[in-house]
Amino acid sequence: MNIADFDFELPDELIAQYPPEVRGSSRLLVALPSLPIRDAAFADVADYVAAGDVLVFNNTKVMKARLFGQKASGGKIEALIERVLDEHTALAHIRSSKSPKPGTELIFEGGVQAVMLERAGELFCLRFAGSESVYRLLEENGRLPLPPYIERAADDEDDSRYQTVYAKYQGAVAAPTAGLHFTEELLAKLAAKGVEMAEVTLHVGAGTFQPVRVENIADHKMHSEWFDVPQSVVDKIEAAQSRGNKIWAVGTTSMRALESAARAEGRLKAGQGDTDIFITPGYRFKVVDRLITNFHLPKSTLLMLVSALSGMEHIRNVYRHAVEQQYRFFSYGDAMILGRAEE
Repeated sequence: MNIADFDFELPDELIAQYPPEVRGSSRLLVALPSLPIRDAAFADVADYVAAGDVLVFNNTKVMKARLFGQKASGGKIEALIERVLDEHTALAHIRSSKSPKPGTELIFEGGVQAVMLERAGELFCLRFAGSESVYRLLEENGRLPLPPYIERAADDEDDSRYQTVYAKYQGAVAAPTAGLHFTEELLAKLAAKGVEMAEVTLHVGAGTFQPVRVENIADHKMHSEWFDVPQSVVDKIEAAQSRGNKIWAVGTTSMRALESAARAEGRLKAGQGDTDIFITPGYRFKVVDRLITNFHLPKSTLLMLVSALSGMEHIRNVYRHAVEQQYRFFSYGDAMILGRAEE
């Protein structure tokens, strides 16, 4: 398939630059393949989930991963922490006029000091000085890394709004944005209805915003992210499947975690590790029946993923409708419900 198959016109004014005034007040486009497209409110999402269905959430927490500073020898530098390796070491993207060489000392805001140890592909391995962990240093001195299409710096409101209400484990550089719509009240409403909930972890990397630069999408190399699917989640999903209930992924990251955990044996199995799963049309889903997700970038791997789930022509119709009805796009935008094309 060609990258041009996943392109569409998106007016700039539809790219949400701020979250909705109230969390959970977004719109919801219901686009199940077997039903007409319907415009709804996200607050009514529980109407579409049956008692006994399982909603799977990604409980990753966004790090304040962006650091600004300079080399000890002079020269401005910006680091975006991609992955924390241990208490004092992390992999980072670096922006500077000249790439730092091994042994280069870096001094960031707040007096945070680090040494560049070595290159790791496109990333740089940094060793941070002092007794505090990388996570603590970032929390105290880092800045929230908003996506590149949000054309402003993060503010105090973003510190809470670009984080799900159920975020637990630090490690992401981007939010699992479908989860941003959920409030404690909505979660309670779903539980009261008899909907089951489960949590996986996938630490979203900056590669989620990486454009596809090849014409033939089969030539694209997917970025790698760390995930964890506990045995308790596997047990809950298997019980739901045995009674005929549906498995819902809240966001594409939850879907990637679940499908990655089923990759080796063709069925869901507990496990953790890195995944570079690339879901494109023709992929046979092993776990997920339905997906709650935001609207994605043209020519993106996530647009390919939803096309794999619901069918390319259906997704074209959905996105055409979303643009016509002026839905808000991307991380702070509105949401939709999708299902498998064979429903």
